[in-house]
Amino acid sequence: MDIIISNASDKPIYEQIVVQMKDLILSGELEEGQQLPSIRALASDLRISVITTKRAYAELETQGFIETVQGKGSFVAGGNVELLREERLRRIEELLENAVQEARRTGIELQELHSMLDVMAEG
Repeated sequence: MDIIISNASDKPIYEQIVVQMKDLILSGELEEGQQLPSIRALASDLRISVITTKRAYAELETQGFIETVQGKGSFVAGGNVELLREERLRRIEELLENAVQEARRTGIELQELHSMLDVMAEG
């Protein structure tokens, strides 16, 4: 599991972990039921505070992406297919919104943007 922390990012470190772990889960790289590194192990690997890692895991658990079993560890949550689908749709909407805003700033008409999307979808 590759998580990259950027000190230059405007996002807090725990949020960087949350976003990247969610992406790994949504992409299927982390599968349902798969055990995650312990909080201490991840903190050590990333050279960050255990408290920061604990906060990231707590956030992922609150959002339903992971489950923690006392004495056993944290695992990718199962049975939340609809939650994962909604998260993917939200992410796609966010990316499309960014594309629409960029197109407007650049003076690209909506029809041209549709054409670009069609070409990308075909390729």
